[in-house]
Amino acid sequence: MKRHVLYFLCVAGISGQHPLVQNVTVTEGGTANMTCRVEYNDNTSLQWSNPAQQTLFFGDKKALRDNRIELIRASWSELTISIHDVTLSDEGMYTCSLFTMPVKTAKAYLTVLGVPEKPEIEGLMKPALEGDHITLTCMTHGSKPAADLRWFRNEKEVKGAKEVNASGKTFTVRSSLQLRVDRNDDGVAYTCRVDHEALSQSPQQTTEVLERPGRIPSFDPHNFVCVCLRCSSGGDHPVMWTKDGVELSDLGRVIVEGRELTFTSLNKTDNGTYRCEASNHLGTSSAEYVLYVYDPNALGHHGTDHALIGGVVAVVVFVTLCLIIVLGRYLARHKGTYLTNEAKGADDAPDADTAIINAEGNHAHAEEKKEYFI
Repeated sequence: MKRHVLYFLCVAGISGQHPLVQNVTVTEGGTANMTCRVEYNDNTSLQWSNPAQQTLFFGDKKALRDNRIELIRASWSELTISIHDVTLSDEGMYTCSLFTMPVKTAKAYLTVLGVPEKPEIEGLMKPALEGDHITLTCMTHGSKPAADLRWFRNEKEVKGAKEVNASGKTFTVRSSLQLRVDRNDDGVAYTCRVDHEALSQSPQQTTEVLERPGRIPSFDPHNFVCVCLRCSSGGDHPVMWTKDGVELSDLGRVIVEGRELTFTSLNKTDNGTYRCEASNHLGTSSAEYVLYVYDPNALGHHGTDHALIGGVVAVVVFVTLCLIIVLGRYLARHKGTYLTNEAKGADDAPDADTAIINAEGNHAHAEEKKEYFI
């Protein structure tokens, strides 16, 4: 009787065993190992099935033709399989079955993480001008779950506005940072960093603000002692100075020092177009100034010379006009006489007046002529 009771308890203990499994998390493209264990088993088979309830392995027998799925270990107490090159579609609930009477099952969830792409920053494609309003936008695709984007101004974290959009099983995350450019932003690095559980290291993207140099300030052209041209832009960007397209360097009386170009003395050879250029990965920004050096000894005589020249020109014009008027009247007076007087004796006259007198005399004698008709 005692032997019969002991046997009954043993059978009950075996029939009460359940397979043991654990949830698995793997990144997309990785390998997932699925293990099912049982403590007591009288050679009862173990089986793994996928979320679609398709049998993957029944004991050591492969049931599904998928080259990515392999057998790692098969025994009376364990069935372990691996899935290579995991995709997002592999995610779901997997079932381990122990074929006792009744069948015992355990379920393990396979989570597949979507790896976010390297972030990209948009919104700053050219050098900015002091006072400009700029919106920097950082974006990453393909994360699952949604990634976290963080902004840093140099080494200090700043807060941006986050936006998450679903794209199939993955997410597109966008973060915007608005700023008003001032001279303290010139040369500042703004960095966008991606944080995600699928990443061992957080990828990041950095953009550097380059402020456009403002117009070089003007100066008093009558100050012939010392002149300083300055690019009105802050930051530590290297600046190159050129004159009429030729790079400048220290030449004694012309001193090139960063953003300042200093003339210890000026002369007319310094006339020309001066240009300062600052550059970074966005490109080159520049400002120009045309320098014209006056002759201090000639500044007081310009007005007198101009007045004298103007007076001489006025007198010449007046005299010319008078001569034209007199000549015109003279020609108008004698034009009719030359064209109409054809009297006898006019050809022998020494001048026009004598010809006219002779012509008038001939008219007097003309009355004495008589004509007879036969």
